[in-house]
Amino acid sequence: MLGDLGLFVGLALLIWMALRGVNILIAALLCSLVVALTNELEAPKALLEYFPFGPLGAFTFAGKFFVLFLCGAIFGKVMAASQAASSIAQAITRSLGIQRTLWVSMVVCALLTYGGVVVFVVIFTMYPLGITLMREANLPKRLFCAATALGSGTFTMTALPGSPSIHNVIASSALGTDLFAGAWLGLLASAVMIILGMAYVQREWRMARARGEGFESNAQDLRMQQLAGEPGTGPHWGMALLPILVVLGVIMLPRLLLLSGGVTAGEGMLGQLLNFSQRQPIIWPSLALTIATLTAILLFPALRRNTVAMLGQGADDSIMPLLNTAAVIGFGGVVTQTAGFGQFVNWVLSVDMPPLLSIFASVSVVSGIVGSSSGGLQIFMQTLAPKYLEMGVEPEVLHRIATIAAGGLDSLPHCGAVIAMLMIMGLNHKQAYKDIFVVTVLIPVIAVFVCIGALGLMAA
Repeated sequence: MLGDLGLFVGLALLIWMALRGVNILIAALLCSLVVALTNELEAPKALLEYFPFGPLGAFTFAGKFFVLFLCGAIFGKVMAASQAASSIAQAITRSLGIQRTLWVSMVVCALLTYGGVVVFVVIFTMYPLGITLMREANLPKRLFCAATALGSGTFTMTALPGSPSIHNVIASSALGTDLFAGAWLGLLASAVMIILGMAYVQREWRMARARGEGFESNAQDLRMQQLAGEPGTGPHWGMALLPILVVLGVIMLPRLLLLSGGVTAGEGMLGQLLNFSQRQPIIWPSLALTIATLTAILLFPALRRNTVAMLGQGADDSIMPLLNTAAVIGFGGVVTQTAGFGQFVNWVLSVDMPPLLSIFASVSVVSGIVGSSSGGLQIFMQTLAPKYLEMGVEPEVLHRIATIAAGGLDSLPHCGAVIAMLMIMGLNHKQAYKDIFVVTVLIPVIAVFVCIGALGLMAA
């Protein structure tokens, strides 16, 4: 009884501290200690073994995925510093028009995140540009926030096949699948998220206009807008797209080699390349991001003036997202050592429900507990995924359903990405969380059910 109460208190405290803006590293350690003490775990063992170095330890995760975070952050820095990301955003704005500001926001964020730019960099890049768009369109900032969250933190993060996102790589690494696993499911889920998400924010905008709600500037808008640079100072949008196309091209190369039918893994130079890409689900997308970074440096002269310092700043940018994600995984690593978590696993596996619904329930709950889709997915893959494989669930289906499901309840109020987005935009939960909840929690959950239903119809 005390142990179960401790799990609840630890989770509630983690959410409360996150909402209060407490550093997630401090919050995760403190809440891990609460869980340990109430579940008769030795505190030194919990803090010095389970939290940092266990199978789901913070530093175990950080060590495994450090290279991917590093390469993604450096590539994002290159795209921002060269004004390439700004050029893409401005080109899409000219094409779609100011009246389609919500579509502009969503499309730009989706393009950048699918191309490998990490979510935090996308938000920092898009928001300064968005201030001008919001002011001209008289768009409430909460809806711009929701459109940005839809484009950067939903379908490109978990559903679209081929994405170099950490979620796609975690599933690929654990299951031995490639980044295109369950491609049609990912495309179906993406369509559901885009259609429902944009329908919601557009409807909210119409209602906002009807009641006279519009853009309201805050103190940090001017400072943030200065980061966008003057229009036209970046490279041509066509050239700005090339590094993103390089990322996607390198990632797609193994799949294209397989589809050609003329390459066998391990035979010849191309066969060895194919074999390497299949055995290295973390290194391969990291290599794609590195090649794209070098491409950008060659294409954009502005990057060659202070290349070493810029690369160093990109490396610095990777540290906090990596540590924040690792911290919530470390908290989960302590939780998984408790009897309560073991009972939860046994309960989920014993409940009489279809395996795919069981997958959704288990990965959603774990992601909700740690407030992180990547953290929840990593814990699920280490603790529960093997059981579902034994039940006969195909690895490709498990890969995609679990990844999409991880991107639902992760965005509860204590989610680090949600807190960071609100902080960057100068908003609070009361002002904007309702809209974020709809596009990043409710609609992704609906998308998972649509995919499960489609699989059920195919099996019937």
